[in-house]
Amino acid sequence: MAETLCDDHPLTLDDLTGWFAAGGKAPSQFRVGAEHEKFVFHTGSHQPVAYDGAAGIRALMEGLMKFGWAGVFEDGAGGRRTLIGLSRGMANVSLEPGGQFELSGAPLHTMHDICEETGQHLEEVKAVAEPLGLGFLGLGFTPIWRRDEIPIMPKGRYEIMRNYMPKVGGQGLDMMLRTCTVQANLDFADEADMVAKFRVSLALQPIVTALFANSPFTEGKPNGFLSARANVWTDTDPDRTGMLNFVFEDGFGFEAYTRYALNVPMYFVKRRGRYIDVAGRSFGDFIEGKLSEAPGERATLKDWVEHTSTIFPEVRLKQYLEMRGADAGPWTRLCALPALWAGILYDPPSQAAAWDLCKHWTAEDRARLIADVPRRALSATVAGRLVRDVARDMVALAHQGLARRNRLSGGLVDETSYLAELEDIADTGVTAAERLLELFHGAWEGDATRVFEAFAY
Repeated sequence: MAETLCDDHPLTLDDLTGWFAAGGKAPSQFRVGAEHEKFVFHTGSHQPVAYDGAAGIRALMEGLMKFGWAGVFEDGAGGRRTLIGLSRGMANVSLEPGGQFELSGAPLHTMHDICEETGQHLEEVKAVAEPLGLGFLGLGFTPIWRRDEIPIMPKGRYEIMRNYMPKVGGQGLDMMLRTCTVQANLDFADEADMVAKFRVSLALQPIVTALFANSPFTEGKPNGFLSARANVWTDTDPDRTGMLNFVFEDGFGFEAYTRYALNVPMYFVKRRGRYIDVAGRSFGDFIEGKLSEAPGERATLKDWVEHTSTIFPEVRLKQYLEMRGADAGPWTRLCALPALWAGILYDPPSQAAAWDLCKHWTAEDRARLIADVPRRALSATVAGRLVRDVARDMVALAHQGLARRNRLSGGLVDETSYLAELEDIADTGVTAAERLLELFHGAWEGDATRVFEAFAY
């Protein structure tokens, strides 16, 4: 979804806080944005794809330009201009560190629009990829690849992050190279509305993680998790991940989040097309011009926007709210995530009822839930309830909210149909990950590579 940038200028706390507040809009202007990542692989060998080469990631992006996508370039070493993404209108295609291919969709009115956008994107990438011998897979964690065999994409910020990650957590490099997620972005009206939506979405995010659990394999074998992707985030970087308990405290608002973001260490400063490594340094020092790595430079609002994008809680505040905690999956579940959150957060009765599900949870309850869900998913418990039961209630509330929205496709079909897979998962208590494990131990006879044929886009 679009972010409004102001002219560069020296910053105050009011500037930083005001940037978040500027995202507020009338409910009639609310939109939904959807993002999803997918692994790119060679169809013959199931191996990851390098950036360069006749059948590389760059060739894939160049091929998409025939559909009206414009190249996004970054200046690299030796004056080389590197193609690092694509844009078309308010939508973008970007590269994650290990070559994961991401669609960041435009802010749209309905789930029908989102599903049409997603379907069009997948048709376009398949049309380009098939002659190149490339395929796409939607799982939360790569099922067979070792970390050391995954090519690194030539994007300046990624080198800085790769050097810094092992200093602050044990699985940051896995997060960068071996995970894929699906995300939904939703608007807020004002500070009070942001606070209410942030609290309910952050508390219930682990329930969504359980519903979308879809990463049970590592390097060809069951890894003991149903969402290995979610487990990776528990040991990535404690300064910028995890449950933000201050969100549930009295007085939370834009300023409290701003102060939190100020305390998250920086990764980089970008000047004149070049990334300067300032990993671990303070954004407050940058505001005051005290970074020795960038002498004479002071932070601008554009730097602040970049910095807020390097914070990775399960729900992230920008000029909208990002719901970030779901494993990638088939294209039908890509549409399900924004439908779930729109049904809850854009319908006041459903939002109030969803808050009733979780408002009594303590900080300890939330911490235990985050720890248990990656392994147990819907069989975990929270505050004496089975996660499956909470998930069933949550999906039902979303269904009611979408029915009341009454956004029809062709004048006939409302948005509730996009919840069908989640309703089945919640009703049966069987996640996508558990179905994969059944296949692995049964028809696939222990061969995890079968997932590339059975579940490729």
